[in-house]
Amino acid sequence: MDYRNGAPALLRDFLAYHETIRGHSPKTADEYFLDLRTFFRFLKLHRGLVPPDTEAERIDISDVDLDFVGAVTLSEIYAYLGFLSRDKLRNAQAHSPSYGLSAASRARKIASIRSLYKYLTVKTHQLAENPVRDLDAPKLPRTLPRYLSLEESRRLLNAVEGRQRTRDYCILCIFLNCGLRISEIVGLNLSDLRADHLRVAGKGGKERVVYLNDAVAAALNDYLALRSTLKATEPGALFLTASGSRVSRAAVHAMVKKTLLRAGLDAEHYSAHKLRHTAATLMLQNGVDVRTLQELLGHEHLNTTQIYTHVDSGELRTAARANPLAHFTPHSDDTEDP
Repeated sequence: MDYRNGAPALLRDFLAYHETIRGHSPKTADEYFLDLRTFFRFLKLHRGLVPPDTEAERIDISDVDLDFVGAVTLSEIYAYLGFLSRDKLRNAQAHSPSYGLSAASRARKIASIRSLYKYLTVKTHQLAENPVRDLDAPKLPRTLPRYLSLEESRRLLNAVEGRQRTRDYCILCIFLNCGLRISEIVGLNLSDLRADHLRVAGKGGKERVVYLNDAVAAALNDYLALRSTLKATEPGALFLTASGSRVSRAAVHAMVKKTLLRAGLDAEHYSAHKLRHTAATLMLQNGVDVRTLQELLGHEHLNTTQIYTHVDSGELRTAARANPLAHFTPHSDDTEDP
């Protein structure tokens, strides 16, 4: 589906900048477009440029130009934030509609607006003033990432079954040992394999090297022996379906959920991405420093990696016991004043 039909020239240029200069994927550029389309449609309604009862999906943005976006005020941005938090439909496909986006969703949409105005003011100098320069982003609640314990990870690996057991075990091994994203795993090609490492194409087309430990190397060798017997319709793809095509994200998600259930784990709380959290957490708990982990996970910024530097309750108890006041009791100090 081409989301960008009817995009004005200003917006098409901005999306091209993200794909060609910033190296973002077409999917990421599509997300920028959808966020900004929502913003422009809101502005047209807010400014009375279309009848007030016009459905948002019917509002044409093809005439949005530099004058239109240059006239945006900070008060309009805050009105838009209010709309997102109270009146924006969350999921049009849901049986019972709910309204108001989460702080994280609102923050992403504001990030898209910030990026557009940075492009127009700093990168291309089409605008002199940036109306969102002093905008406060929604405050995000700090939450710790969910992850499996070492024992739960072992249970998950032992729970793999079915006709695709060898492939699925290998995929789970890579998740739990290497911390790859699901998109990176399904995107792996045979040409990405080396004797002791994988070449991984991460976000924004950035490549990194991920070294293999013994468990992953053994799982890959077992899978490659099986894969050599399959008739591939996509010869370059590493992980194949039974029909020989590249395995899809949806198929991997479904496999992870089924294996979680089989292992007696909560498939509602854990997912393929939580396995990446698990790999990061287990490595940190076993002595990997955060900067090494940043490189391994393919994070551009260190603060992204630092969400994994949480400590478990056992470490917190140890820290509490280590406090020199841990064994203090009142009136036990001989030097107490009379």
